[in-house]
Amino acid sequence: MIIKPLADRVLIRPAAAEEKTMSGIIIPDSAKEKPLKGEVIAVGNGTKDEEMALKPSDLVLYGKYAGTEIELDGEKYLIMRQSDILAII
Repeated sequence: MIIKPLADRVLIRPAAAEEKTMSGIIIPDSAKEKPLKGEVIAVGNGTKDEEMALKPSDLVLYGKYAGTEIELDGEKYLIMRQSDILAII
């Protein structure tokens, strides 16, 4: 299924959560932190006041509580406004 975000919204595939610490300790599901970076999958056209600065395949950082989580074909995505994105990596 293809989703085309509207206006200044972007569709992001979050990066996988860390499974182990640097020292090799396995992190249980209940203690895993939500990832704060991901890959842009699709972008809207922007608004008349704000041009779209992102493009598909950009790696971005976003806020901890940014966006709305959706699930398509068994995979989780986030959809959020461009202004919720903090930086392009």
